[in-house]
Amino acid sequence: MNARASVPQLVDAYLTWYFADNPAHAQLLGAEGFDGQLGDHSAEAMLRREREVTGWLERFEALAPAPQLDDEIDRRLAVAQLRGQQLLAEWPAWRRDPAVYLSTTFFSLLMPYVHRLHPESSLVEDTLGKLAQLPDVLAACRDNLDPELAAPLIVGRGLGQARTGRAFVTSSLPGMVGDERLAARVREAAEPAAAAFDETAAFLEDFQQQACGDWRMGERLYSALLTERELLGYGAAELHERGERAYAALDAELGELARRIAAESTTGESADWHALIASLQDDHPPTLEAMREEYEAETERARRFARERGIVTFARGEECRVVPSPEFQRPILAVASYMSPPPLTESRVGHFFVPYAPAEFTEDQVRQRLATNSRAQIPTISVHEAYPGHHWHLSWSANSTRTLRKVHRTPYFSEGWALYVETVMRDAGYFTDPRHELAHVEARAFRAARIVVDTALHCGDMTAEQAEAFMVQKTALSAGTAKGEVSRYCAWPTQAPSYLTGCLEIERIRDEYLARGLGSRREFHDTIAGSGSLPLGLARAAALGGFEPNASPERESAGSVEEAQTAG
Repeated sequence: MNARASVPQLVDAYLTWYFADNPAHAQLLGAEGFDGQLGDHSAEAMLRREREVTGWLERFEALAPAPQLDDEIDRRLAVAQLRGQQLLAEWPAWRRDPAVYLSTTFFSLLMPYVHRLHPESSLVEDTLGKLAQLPDVLAACRDNLDPELAAPLIVGRGLGQARTGRAFVTSSLPGMVGDERLAARVREAAEPAAAAFDETAAFLEDFQQQACGDWRMGERLYSALLTERELLGYGAAELHERGERAYAALDAELGELARRIAAESTTGESADWHALIASLQDDHPPTLEAMREEYEAETERARRFARERGIVTFARGEECRVVPSPEFQRPILAVASYMSPPPLTESRVGHFFVPYAPAEFTEDQVRQRLATNSRAQIPTISVHEAYPGHHWHLSWSANSTRTLRKVHRTPYFSEGWALYVETVMRDAGYFTDPRHELAHVEARAFRAARIVVDTALHCGDMTAEQAEAFMVQKTALSAGTAKGEVSRYCAWPTQAPSYLTGCLEIERIRDEYLARGLGSRREFHDTIAGSGSLPLGLARAAALGGFEPNASPERESAGSVEEAQTAG
C-alpha cells in the first residue's frame, strides 16, 4: 500500500492487519473468522507489533489530508491511535502487567456466552480452542514479565485475577453451557487451563517479591499521550490544575446543596456534605442481589425518562441487561462498569455490570461495597452506565458505517459522554430528590478528584497511600473502595481524568453547536455521540462539520482553564 492510496483503502488494509494480529479483540467486536483464537503473546510477537505499528503510522502520515470530512477524521484517528501505541512502546505493559494476558483471556472466554450470537455448539467449539491455547498465553505471561519493570502493586492486581482462574474455567464457564453433554466437554478441556492458572498464580506470588519496578509513568510520557493520542492542547501539569479548580467549584456547590437539604430537613440532617453523604450511604440495598435489582429498576426508569423527554434517539432493538460483574473482574474493579454490544454485528444488547464483591470478602468489606452503591447514588450511576450514558451511546454509535471508529475508542469521549449526560438528566429534572442531586454533584466532584490524583500519582507527587487518603477525604468513597480505585489508577495511567475532561469539552462543543444554530440539543446528542468515541478534537469536527482553518488537531480541543472551571 503506497502513499497514493485513499484513506478508505488504507483503513481497510490496516484493519485486516489489526484483526489478524488481535484476534481476541476482533471477535469481541463481532468480526467473523476469529473464533477459538487468543493470539500470539510471545515476546517476538509483541516486538514485531511495535515495529509494524511504526510502519502503519508512517503510511497514514504520508497521506494527504482527505477531501471528505469523514475520511479525514478517520485518517487523523488512525494517526492518533498509532502514535499512542508508539509512545506506549516506551512503557511496555506486556512486560509490566499480568492483566495484559489475564484480562484478554477471561473476557475472550466469557463474552461469547454473554452475547450468545451463535448456537451453543459453536460457542463450545470456540471455548475448546481457546482453552487449548490458554496455557501458551499464560506461559508467555510468565516469560515476558520483567522484574525490573513490573511494580509489586500491579503484580498484586494480576495475582488476584489469576487466583480466580481455576474456578472460572472449571465451574463458571461450563455452568454457562445448557447442554450437559457439551458442558462435560468444557469441564474436561478446562483442567490443563486450570493448572496453567494455578502455575501462574504461584509464579506471581514469588514474582511479586522480586518485582522492583515503578508504576509511575512520569510527566513526559503522560503529557505526550494527552497531546498526541487524545489530541488535547495541554499536558499533565495543566490537567492537574484543571482538576483542582473544578474540584474547588464542585466542593462549594456541594456545600450549598447540603445546607439547603439541612435547612429543609425535619430529621436533623447535617449541613456538612461529607457527613450528609456518609449518612446517606447507610441507606443501601441489603444484599448484592438486591443491589442488582435496584439498579435494574433505576435503569428502566432512566430509559423511560430519556425517551419521554426526547433527550436522544434510540437505536432499534437496543437492550441493556443489568447483571453481576464477572468473578474475575471483582478483585480489580470496585465500581460499576459496562460492556457494549459487539459493534460489528447487528446486536444492540449491552450489559451493565453491577459491582459484586469478591467471594473472599468479609462481611464488613461487602457492606462497604454496598454502601458505595447507596440508594442516593444509584440514580446517577444508572444514568452513567445505561441511559443515556454508555449503553445508549454505544448502541447508537454501533450504527455508524465507519468501522475504524468501532475498533478504536477513547475514554476521553466515552467516559466524558457518560458524565456529560448525568448533568443533562439533572437539568431535565430527573433527580427529583435533593439527596439524589447531592449524590450526582458528588459523583462529578469524584471525577475532579480523579484528575488530581491520577496526575499527581504518575508525576511522582503522591504515593498510593496518600492518594487513598485523599479520595476518602475528598469524595464519598469508603476506605476499601478507595484502595481499589487507586490501584486502578496506578495500573491505567491517563484513564481516570477522562471523565470530567471529556465532559467539559463536550459541553463546550455543545454550546458552540447551539450558538451557530446547527440544530437542537437532541440533534447535537445524536450527531456527536453517533460519530463514535473520538478524540475530542475530532469529535468537535464531526459535530460542527469541519476543522478550524489552519488549526492543528491539538488546538481543536484546547479549552481554557477558566472554561474547565465554570463549565461544570
